[in-house]
Amino acid sequence: MRFEEFQEFRQRQLSASPSLLDAAETNVYRALAPMRPEPPSDMSSDMRTVHRCDLARAWLRHYMLPEEWSSRAMVCRGVRHGLSLVFHWLRAEGARLWLPSDVYPVYFELARAAGLAPASYPTLPAPALPRSPADHRPDYLLLANPSRPLGRYWSDAECAAVISWLRESPHRRLLIDSVYDLGAPFAPGTRRLLDTGRAVLLHSVTKGWLWPRTFGVVLLGPAQTELAEAFRADPPTSAQLTLADRLLTEHTDVPRQAAAALAARAERLFERLPDDVLGAIPTASRTCPGNYFFPVEIPAETLQHEHAVLAMPVSVFGESNWSGSILTSLADAFGPTPAVAR
Repeated sequence: MRFEEFQEFRQRQLSASPSLLDAAETNVYRALAPMRPEPPSDMSSDMRTVHRCDLARAWLRHYMLPEEWSSRAMVCRGVRHGLSLVFHWLRAEGARLWLPSDVYPVYFELARAAGLAPASYPTLPAPALPRSPADHRPDYLLLANPSRPLGRYWSDAECAAVISWLRESPHRRLLIDSVYDLGAPFAPGTRRLLDTGRAVLLHSVTKGWLWPRTFGVVLLGPAQTELAEAFRADPPTSAQLTLADRLLTEHTDVPRQAAAALAARAERLFERLPDDVLGAIPTASRTCPGNYFFPVEIPAETLQHEHAVLAMPVSVFGESNWSGSILTSLADAFGPTPAVAR
């Protein structure tokens, strides 16, 4: 069942059975709408010129990365935009691309639109890296850290396995989607993978600041500097740059606040779940900061019929042989308790 099909199914089930616990909402922007920083009503009155190089340095400072990397920090309109440019470059390079099969179907849409024929690897119930032997072709593996709907960061052992995969061939590289990392600096595993010198990092203000398709940064590796021109030729608009400047300078605490709000929602979800369902969620997912996706080793149909919990089947996220399902903590039922009138 794909995402659109599931949304229709979800609405039918909730209408027919109002007592169902809705653990299948996915719209974080709606759930956290009051937290989203709003620009001035008249952005045109802001006459400042915001330069991409200054934004790149501000982003590096926020995430405690070396400012001398600014020449490799490419400003874009978000992770989707950045991936589109990267994928077209990979197609020109004749590269092989590995995508997680059960994370984000849009990865495949963007890759195919760029003329690639991506291969895949699963992440549920745990990441399983490709085992194909290395050859002369450039090999790029995309991973999300933290990974969704796995609902956690890659472990130390999993990062070590990725580094071993890289070492098997000088032609291998990583693409790291860090959009769900609400902390600063980025997670230790991400830094460890960056330190290999063979990774491209993608990030945006989409989740932390709740502004999708507005501003992002693609931090190129030392070997990808020739890709920089594609980013310079397709920049964000001046309004997007101005908004990004405000987010990075005047609203630096919003990602931390969003993570705290999501942690509170997760606790409210856990309080409503039957003990055996809660116990089936991995501890790493329950404790991951800012997480709102929770894999559970119980099929969605079983959760609905035996526990009155509406969950998402894994097929919503892509192809998977895993029989479990995904819970979320974004529905209104897990939001802040309304104040009682006095």
